[in-house]
Amino acid sequence: MNEHAKAAQAEPLFNPLSPDFIRDPYPHYERLRATDPMHVTPFGAIVASRHAEVSLVLRDKRFGKAFVDRSIRRYGPDIMAEPIFRSMSHWMLQQDPPDHTRLRGLVVKAFTARRVEDMRPRIREVVDQTLDAVIDRGRIDLIADFAFRLPVTIICDMLGIPEEHREVFYTSSRTGGRILDPVPLTPAEIAEANASNAIAKMYFEQLFELRRREPGDDLTTQLVQAEEDGSKLTNEELTANIILLFGAGHETTVNLIGNGLLALHRNPDQLARLKARPDLITNAVEEFLRYDSSVQMSGRVALEDIEDLGGSRIAKGDNVLCLLGAANRDPAVYPDRPDSLDITRPNVRPLSFGGGIHHCLGAQLARIEAEIAISTLLKRLPGLRLDDAVNPQWRPTFVLRGLKRLPASW
Repeated sequence: MNEHAKAAQAEPLFNPLSPDFIRDPYPHYERLRATDPMHVTPFGAIVASRHAEVSLVLRDKRFGKAFVDRSIRRYGPDIMAEPIFRSMSHWMLQQDPPDHTRLRGLVVKAFTARRVEDMRPRIREVVDQTLDAVIDRGRIDLIADFAFRLPVTIICDMLGIPEEHREVFYTSSRTGGRILDPVPLTPAEIAEANASNAIAKMYFEQLFELRRREPGDDLTTQLVQAEEDGSKLTNEELTANIILLFGAGHETTVNLIGNGLLALHRNPDQLARLKARPDLITNAVEEFLRYDSSVQMSGRVALEDIEDLGGSRIAKGDNVLCLLGAANRDPAVYPDRPDSLDITRPNVRPLSFGGGIHHCLGAQLARIEAEIAISTLLKRLPGLRLDDAVNPQWRPTFVLRGLKRLPASW
């Protein structure tokens, strides 16, 4: 056996924080789907990489979140004393019914199709203002100066965060994604997450007091009023879910816009096609979601024994990691060049926003923000060039896949 073959054999099938995996997870996914589609990791989790199993687990009521039990199994009985884990245990994203149903019901009205469609003029205004501020420079970081600013502004609008408070949100670091990764956090990382959570908690508690005194037409006011009607929301749930809504309300959209722009510039034929046919933008965004999802994984726990899932027996309590990015390129569902970007691809239904009761509340808002941001950028800066489309700098996180920066000029 030659050295290359030995190295390939020795390399773990699923090593999501390795630099090579972060740079390009898709060859690793292809290997998983082909050789071990229900792979068991050294820490006991089952990694599902085919579309059939991923789609089923996301929707099947035999699977849930069981966040507290899962965290104790991974970290030991004292983990829920850590503020970040206690806060996350109240996130609707980590809850099972009936608490999930109650919490989601309090915010779902803010994300109805009608309300989201009504945001289009405001989204256009923010995109144009953002480009107006940089257009004379001739240079831009498409992440910090563009992709980040739009969704942060929109979620600040939705949460009723006053204009004079927003600068700190525009300049804050994006280090929170590591908390979602399947590789356990180190004590130092837990301490850092606790510190970030404390700062967020301090700010939002001040915002709650402001909205109690001065109610507005915003999500924070709505949730504060639900907290005052104590049967609907506790104070801990209020704080945790506002922090969740702020993070989820911008983080994945930043990555969708950034990953989409990188994909276009790495595929000049598709970039030229979209410039010639701007009406393709809606389908293009679906293809960006499929081709390089801003969320790569969603976890579930088996709530009962399951005799057969993809040829494997799943025991009650087993943790199943659903690889959304792998499922989105499964040739069983996308037989025509699944690893190629094709903005005219028919019947694109990416799993990037999850599925079942945890399907992303803000999915349609993220789509519209990406549509308007990318189409406006291509229209107003047709000569835009990336400094380096070959070796961009990825953030060192796996579940939230996105770029640190994306410098460009015109």
